[in-house]
Amino acid sequence: MSQSITLARPYARAAFGAAQDAQQLPAWSQALGFSAQVAADPRIAALLPNPQLTREQALALLAPEGAAGEEFTRFLGVLADAGRLALLPEIAALYEQLRAQAEHVVLARVTSAAELPPGELDVIKAALAKRFGRQVEVTTEVDASLIGGAIIDAGDVVIDGSLKGKLARLQTALAG
Repeated sequence: MSQSITLARPYARAAFGAAQDAQQLPAWSQALGFSAQVAADPRIAALLPNPQLTREQALALLAPEGAAGEEFTRFLGVLADAGRLALLPEIAALYEQLRAQAEHVVLARVTSAAELPPGELDVIKAALAKRFGRQVEVTTEVDASLIGGAIIDAGDVVIDGSLKGKLARLQTALAG
């Protein structure tokens, strides 16, 4: 995974630079999101490294209709020529981090044991906005293995309020 991120980073920076120069950050977000989702599909992921898949066929699969223009299609072409189309999910994630940083937005992921009610999510979002002094965009995930509570991952800050995490800390304290 870390090697994929290392390989994806220069492409994400190039995509961000192109989108910023064209003043099309949201359009590139949508286009990259679409392409990344398609590339992550197991059927497409198995097809991408196939040498019989032509560049044009790969671009037809991955390029959304006119979303970010010709510049985006050229970007996908560079990835195809370099054999890096499989990195699209990582490139899209890194691009979103760069965009959030440029727009002074904190991206946070809340992983909870069960689906959070909208009101509770709003409280978490408001608390994070107050803590960071910036706008916060929150995505949610459900992981039943947490047993209860939630884990909030906001860049460099991780808050583990899960029951699983508390039990692990208690076990460490008792063993030490």
